[in-house]
Amino acid sequence: QVQLVESGGGLVQPGGSLRLSCAASGSIFIINAMAWYRQATGWQRELVATIASGGSTTYADSVKGRFTISRDNAKNTVYLQMSSLKPEDTAVYYCNVVARIRAYDSRAYNYWGLGTQVTVSS
Repeated sequence: QVQLVESGGGLVQPGGSLRLSCAASGSIFIINAMAWYRQATGWQRELVATIASGGSTTYADSVKGRFTISRDNAKNTVYLQMSSLKPEDTAVYYCNVVARIRAYDSRAYNYWGLGTQVTVSS
């Protein structure tokens, strides 16, 4: 089993910055893609950013140029640096990991963290 623990959320003023972290632990053979999603109250969960095992990244149009996703493979950790935050960035942010848990099993499984609240307000 794989556990994901997010941290770094909180209350920040518009224009401010926050850095989210998500550490994966447990029976991990290799982590493929890592991603951040968010869900605002009354809205569906949406993809914010992804990072592949080789380091290539994708971003939602709404966060391009403001957010940066990165990963530390040695620590099985993914980060989301958020800058120039706007009230519309307010949401619960979820970490998502696609990982193989056995060397002899080529299947990869999807894992989710419990989420961390980010509130952007003056």
